[in-house]
Amino acid sequence: MTDTDVLVVGAGPVGLTLAAELRRHGVDCRIVDRLAVPQPHAKAIGIVPRTLEVWDSMGLVDRVLDEAVPHLGQIVYVDGKARPQVELSLPPEVPYPFATLPQSTTERLLTEHLAGQGTEVERPVELRGVEVRPDAVEAVLAHPDGRTERLSARYVVGCDGAHSLVRKEAGLTFDGDALPELYMIGDVELDWELPAGYSMRSVNLDANGEMDDMLVCIPMGARRYWLSMLSSNGQAADGRSTATPDEGALGSGSGKGPDLQQIQAVLDRLSPEVTTASTMRWSSTFRTSHRLVDRYRNGRLFVAGDAAHINPPIGGQGLNTGVQDAHNLAWKLALVVRGLASEELLETYHAERHPVAQEMVSRTVQHARNVRQVGSGPLNGGDQAQMMLWRQAQLLVSYPDSPLTAAQAENRAAAAGPAPGHRAPDCRGLVSDLAAYPRRLFDLLRTPRHVLLLFAGPEHASGRGAEQLEACAAEARRAAHGLLDAYFVTAAEVPQDARPVGLRPPRVRDAAGEFRDAYAPRDGEAILIRPDGYLSGRFHPATPDHLAAHLRHTFA
Repeated sequence: MTDTDVLVVGAGPVGLTLAAELRRHGVDCRIVDRLAVPQPHAKAIGIVPRTLEVWDSMGLVDRVLDEAVPHLGQIVYVDGKARPQVELSLPPEVPYPFATLPQSTTERLLTEHLAGQGTEVERPVELRGVEVRPDAVEAVLAHPDGRTERLSARYVVGCDGAHSLVRKEAGLTFDGDALPELYMIGDVELDWELPAGYSMRSVNLDANGEMDDMLVCIPMGARRYWLSMLSSNGQAADGRSTATPDEGALGSGSGKGPDLQQIQAVLDRLSPEVTTASTMRWSSTFRTSHRLVDRYRNGRLFVAGDAAHINPPIGGQGLNTGVQDAHNLAWKLALVVRGLASEELLETYHAERHPVAQEMVSRTVQHARNVRQVGSGPLNGGDQAQMMLWRQAQLLVSYPDSPLTAAQAENRAAAAGPAPGHRAPDCRGLVSDLAAYPRRLFDLLRTPRHVLLLFAGPEHASGRGAEQLEACAAEARRAAHGLLDAYFVTAAEVPQDARPVGLRPPRVRDAAGEFRDAYAPRDGEAILIRPDGYLSGRFHPATPDHLAAHLRHTFA
């Protein structure tokens, strides 16, 4: 008998996302953090479109949109001269743009969201050690009153940062290195007139054409900016040597942060217009590291976020990758905890997320090392620029080689549309029988269950074709132990009265044709989408047996 199903260690954005998703999936969990209060600092501020999609599925995105600000692009200056402006613009079918949000605000919103599901963060409670047994993990927790608690949990997930104790207890390696550049960062207000929503990057080059001074300003609200500056001579802001790099995450460097006078000196050198810095909320000095865990799991111990990967803070990739680690793990843990899937399902967490982190770390390190190639990168135009933008938005993350999609290899060569393992894109203009307004596909995916979309063109909108799709839905629900929602999606040209109202599964009509454009479905095809918003499989022609056999790769 265990005290809780899952112990989550660390209440940053990753741990809070994981705990909230576990609760949404009906799993009992506790979340602890060693800090008495959350840190009030901005720290990681970039939010990419895919993370907003994740928070949409969780029911949190409206709160985020109320507090975040758009990140529209970047204005670039080299030696005081303007270079081509970078635009962070995505096609209209992508529902969310790039945004910025102080990490402290992100944590507050996630904490409130978690509390709404009946779970509070326990502070200050520190993990001191774990003992893994065949059927559970015994965790030793230190409470502020001096009490030591021995907690039994089925699983423990370390979201406890770059110095993760869970990772060390699991015996996982964390190989990597530190980059030589030393940076100063500050959270200040600026009184300039540069376009709202745009970040600014200004560099000076030496006689050899190499960068010897740099300033990046990222907007966080009305006149509020996150500043990153290159520190000269390998010295911290207080003049102390930082020859020994800090191995922590962003903003946890050992050097004292710059004061307003030091920040103003950088602005005087590099700002494209005269401006005054004021209202400094926070500053720090740091040296970036890059490290990657060898495995995401060892038995009953897991790691996610900075406990699994740290990288240069270019493009805001680290926090977003960690949030999606949590989103990937939560539904799998829930099925295993509830006895609806075997332990083998948990192996797909490493199989799917480790390659994503490996690519992300490698890419950001390469960009950091090429930082002297100013104004000539792939985001400055053309097809390569668009591909890089989608990658930075994390909309290209996919799991085509996952064990959960390997059995669908024969369907990967569909004529068009997303393949198994790829992100399920949103689409608008879906009209249901009982709503006078169009719906989005993401409205149907805002569920902790799998979703089965049965496309009914002229041949499957009624009669025996419709009966075959109804049989597919019924068998898929049985195979998924009821944890599956099914919908008929009828083509725009199918008459509204082709299938009687009120039959199950319910129907939505692709009135705007956006589902057809996004998915290129074939008449009678079934598209199965996982709880984390990725395609599990495509089946044409859809049959009950094929669907049930595929779902047995996930469900016991």
